[in-house]
Amino acid sequence: MGEQDTNPDDLLALRLAGHIAEVYLKDRLREDLRQRVSENPDGNNESVVREIVSYLSERPALRVVAVFAALPGEVDLRTLPGQIDRVWVFPRVEGDELVFHVVMDFEKDLRKGAYGILEPKPKLKRVMIDEVDIFLCPGLGFDPKGGRIGRGKGFYDRMLELARPDAVKIGVCYGYQLVDEIVMEEHDVRMNGVIAG
Repeated sequence: MGEQDTNPDDLLALRLAGHIAEVYLKDRLREDLRQRVSENPDGNNESVVREIVSYLSERPALRVVAVFAALPGEVDLRTLPGQIDRVWVFPRVEGDELVFHVVMDFEKDLRKGAYGILEPKPKLKRVMIDEVDIFLCPGLGFDPKGGRIGRGKGFYDRMLELARPDAVKIGVCYGYQLVDEIVMEEHDVRMNGVIAG
């Protein structure tokens, strides 16, 4: 019996059950990864930063780099700008979206913003998402196929949907945040690669 022979209500129920199972698995994984973050001290920021510098050095066309101010359990990238010449942009929460601003000086240009995360001051030069060449993305976890699971608010997935098709998306994390597989939903955006330390 094929899908065409199945009652449409049964098909809808099967699809809904599958979606509920995916959401459940994702919530469980998010819970497990939050536990890992709380139990593990920060990993090796320096090795991750060195790997990112090497990656960028080999790709001079990637000029505008979106980075993030680290939360606990995220790789601290504050030393990146001093190691390689690029235009560094940081996200700022504006409503339900992320907008990006050029940051020249971490100490002067960032302040606590939404959710207690360091963000660029709104008066700094704004950069449109389609101007960004590479996004260095935080997450609770990543898999080898570029699957990413964030903290659950969807800011990065919504923003990355607006990125240029050729913009590079790299997940940045500690080794204990790597998992075998992340259940991806339709709105989730895959990374082109992952750098872990």
